[in-house]
Amino acid sequence: MNSLKSLRYSSIREALTHQNPIKSSSLSPFYCYNQRRWLKPVDSAQTRLENRTRDHRLDKLIAQIRKLNIVLEISKLMSRKKRGPFVSLQLMSRWKNLVGLNVNVGAFVGKYPHAFEIFTHPFRKNLCCKVTEKLKVLIDEEESVIRECEVDAVKRIKKLLLMSREGVLRVHALRLIRKELGLPEDFRDSILAQYTSDFRLVDLETLELVDGDCDDEKSLCVAKVEEWREVEYREKWLSEFETNYAFPINLPTGFKIEKGFREELKNWQRIPYVKPYERKEISRGLERFEKRVVAVIHELLSLTVEKKVEVERLAHFRKDLGIEVNVREVILKHPGVFYVSTKGSTQTLCLREAYSKGYLIEPNPIYNVRRKMLDLVLLKTRHSRKLLQTEDEAREEVKRDVMVGSHEDWEGERDGDWVLPILEK
Repeated sequence: MNSLKSLRYSSIREALTHQNPIKSSSLSPFYCYNQRRWLKPVDSAQTRLENRTRDHRLDKLIAQIRKLNIVLEISKLMSRKKRGPFVSLQLMSRWKNLVGLNVNVGAFVGKYPHAFEIFTHPFRKNLCCKVTEKLKVLIDEEESVIRECEVDAVKRIKKLLLMSREGVLRVHALRLIRKELGLPEDFRDSILAQYTSDFRLVDLETLELVDGDCDDEKSLCVAKVEEWREVEYREKWLSEFETNYAFPINLPTGFKIEKGFREELKNWQRIPYVKPYERKEISRGLERFEKRVVAVIHELLSLTVEKKVEVERLAHFRKDLGIEVNVREVILKHPGVFYVSTKGSTQTLCLREAYSKGYLIEPNPIYNVRRKMLDLVLLKTRHSRKLLQTEDEAREEVKRDVMVGSHEDWEGERDGDWVLPILEK
């Protein structure tokens, strides 16, 4: 009886051993077994973002623009100080986290002598910094150009309201892309409160479209891609079936075209959809719905000054513009229409058709001024000899600036004792 039990237990042990084989190296160096599980590759927004074909020119441009934004943010912080036209480097060292720098602020401003001037204070004997006249002139020029282009900014806001599902936008969403739309900082008072015939503030954070001239609204309800389709239809003699719902496709250099990609792209170009300014019922078909989202994002980017916007800020327009999908997944499915750059610790969405070799194909006055500022920053230390002045001229200029500032409200350490001006003679 005991022998039968032991036989049964041994057979069960052998069966379990065959089901779950264990690696054994004592029998033979060639006798080993590793269980492998073959998983289906995941196709998500993160994998598409990591495996996308890079556009090095757009990445380089976004990295350069980030440096320009840091320079402008530092100059804005310096302008808020009412103690004088200059700030000590010790005080500026506290702004490292405010402007998003990984290095010391003093080391950063030293790389851009055309934007910042570093000098030694004649009395305190510590290092100070001030904005150069070249950068001041360009900042003032940008503000004046934005004021001059106020009518265009009103049209952009009105087109966004016409594109929204209920003719309503959140003011907070407009504030986040204020710079991209070419709006002044006080756009609530200078634009929203003045053009009451076009839109009105329902409350502090809701902007509503006012019913006006139908002909004017009809002229505004023309998407940017519609103009491209008309040119394609007229100049290239393409059929209406091919161009009625098509988008311009500009694949990045080095893009790997897999088997069946061209056929899928051709079929997608022909899919009909509800266009951004149409007030029809939105189809719930997945392909048609996603194509309308592509059209809405395409039109939103076309309304911006530099044809780019941060991906995170698009989320604030999801409800108003009807973008009720994962934005990153949609834009990464269409590398010929959009490009996502991860430079500068943020994801920036660019309109591919608007750029060529790192420059905007159709520039505007606001872009031209910002490009001048970018070129000034990109000079870095080149041609810096022209900025050098004689020691007497620099001393007189600094003394003149010190007289404007206040000695009592000074923040910063002094490296030496006070030197009375009478003792210098």
